[in-house]
Amino acid sequence: MSEKLRWALLSTARINNALINALRQAKRSALVAVASRDLARGQAYAQEKGIPQVYGSYEALLADPAIDVIYISLPNALHAEWTIKAAEAGKHVLCEKPLVTSIEELNRVEAATIVHGVTVFEAFMYLHHPQTFKVKEMIQAGRLGHLQLINSWFNFYLPAVDAQNVRLSPNLVGGSAWDVGVYPNSLSIVMSGGTAPIEVWADQIPGESGIDVAMRAQLKFANRVVAQVSSGFRTAFRQAAYLVGDEGTLYLPEPWKPGEAGQDSQIFFSAFDGSEEILTVPAISPYLCEVEAMEACLLDGAAPVVPLSLSREFLRSMLATYESAQSGQVVKL
Repeated sequence: MSEKLRWALLSTARINNALINALRQAKRSALVAVASRDLARGQAYAQEKGIPQVYGSYEALLADPAIDVIYISLPNALHAEWTIKAAEAGKHVLCEKPLVTSIEELNRVEAATIVHGVTVFEAFMYLHHPQTFKVKEMIQAGRLGHLQLINSWFNFYLPAVDAQNVRLSPNLVGGSAWDVGVYPNSLSIVMSGGTAPIEVWADQIPGESGIDVAMRAQLKFANRVVAQVSSGFRTAFRQAAYLVGDEGTLYLPEPWKPGEAGQDSQIFFSAFDGSEEILTVPAISPYLCEVEAMEACLLDGAAPVVPLSLSREFLRSMLATYESAQSGQVVKL
């Protein structure tokens, strides 16, 4: 492998834009190719984005030995299939969340990484950001005392008339929880200790196509931490996270994309004695952080920030959330 990772985009999805910007900033990565099933569309996209190489099929991209890392931004239902095919072609993979939507798919992805000796991780950009590391460090240092409660949410408005949006497609595994609910779900797991909850209760609001346009869930962990999380497509944009302990509280106004707009991010700490502190985290794109994490894995031998073992815990919780929402019962893991 060269001193720079050679990246390629598998699809021309809009979500690529954030990663393209990050790859342009990264010192040890280069964006060299894009693939589209429509060659003309791929050529137009490559010209617009300044990408040198275009492939008229995903298979042609994976067959190119000059590519090191594939970024997969396809609809949810296609993540497992193309992650496995990329691994079988010897490519490392950064795959958009959710990496998979079933345990069977995750088992197959994990097996492919072992057999073919590649690195695959889920693109939870915020988990790679210094703000998240700082919050985790404060919890582990006991600044909050015993962590008791996590409240977090991620919502935005997606009009019902936008019926062609993949987020609303049941065939492509759409739904607010799979789209943005995975963020508060994963935050709760990481901050409470790294394992899935032992009990999940959830309620959903189904939309016009049958998928959830809102999901509300409560997660109970073995250490008695309780997380209340929500996601949705039918409210104005809302995001935040509160982490509450018996000695202090942390408030994150921008938990998911800190620093992305070029501004410093802030963590607000309130102690039980009434004292307050604002911690400032210098601006850096969370997408650049995840690109640099892949560089560290492949060029320096570092362990992934989001290993497949952690993605398994995220998935177990998400599957329990959907099971509870559909059954109306508490699900015990």
